Amino acid sequence: MTVLIIGLGSIARKHIAAIRKLEPGAHIFALRSGRTASVEENVSDIYSLDELQEAPDFVIISNPTHFHAESIEASLALGKPLLIEKPLFGSLVNNQKILDKLAEKNISTYIACNLRFHPVILFLKEHLLKNKSIINEVNIYCGSHLPDWRPGTDYKKGYSTNADLGGGAHLDLIHELDYAYWLFGHPSKTVSVRRNVSSINIKAVDFAAYHLFYPGYTTNVTLNYYRKTPKRILEIVFDNDVYLCDLLACNITNSNREIIFTDPDFQMADTYLAQMQYFMLLLKNNKRSMNTAADAFEVLKIALHDETA
Repeated sequence: MTVLIIGLGSIARKHIAAIRKLEPGAHIFALRSGRTASVEENVSDIYSLDELQEAPDFVIISNPTHFHAESIEASLALGKPLLIEKPLFGSLVNNQKILDKLAEKNISTYIACNLRFHPVILFLKEHLLKNKSIINEVNIYCGSHLPDWRPGTDYKKGYSTNADLGGGAHLDLIHELDYAYWLFGHPSKTVSVRRNVSSINIKAVDFAAYHLFYPGYTTNVTLNYYRKTPKRILEIVFDNDVYLCDLLACNITNSNREIIFTDPDFQMADTYLAQMQYFMLLLKNNKRSMNTAADAFEVLKIALHDETA
């Protein structure tokens, strides 16, 4: 197996670790932006697509979000499946044409949203298909402290604080909007607020709130960069029960505080392995992915609600 990676940062290394577990002998090439970049063990650096020694089986695009559009366009000539790290783009403007080119060339795409492989989300996906209880309300919350994300670095110099690079809580934390879309479908209406007024003092969005309207209920999504103690939950208010789903503790409790699901051995790295396994099987069986570029563009429209497409 041969893999080309465009963008060799922390997320790319998680994908590499997953590939190594599944295909230890895989040949991995990394398209680097400069010759001063640090060397990654057992990864061959190239500085132009012309230097590729063999055609890749697929391409991973995991560079900063604002480079995704040009990286996808550059990859079109290879005609190979693309695994694109979330979010798909940092903007809606002028990017529909890229989706059209992908469709025209019939290129398989999967937008990497690894929380779709979180045990709690997988349990809910299956449970909601079977459970006929009426949903009255859904509340999703994801908050953590951006200054603590990367110890030893100045958080104000990272891409997360730079809107031009695709930073901002609404894009960094698009996982929550993605799994809401996956679990509950496309909302009939969206109302949103995005601000940057907290004490962490950055120019990018540090707070985002969404109200997603569905027949009979509303899904409320809150995202922020400034919560000192991390919290990542999903609450579903049924007509006869309430599920509190804690993604950090990996458990679900009901209104009687009974645990109805738990996976105490869960590690977030498991989601990257399961995701890569899914993607490789997808390619082997020539199946359409559950999160194509077209699907992810719909989620991006929600995240960037009120911006011009």
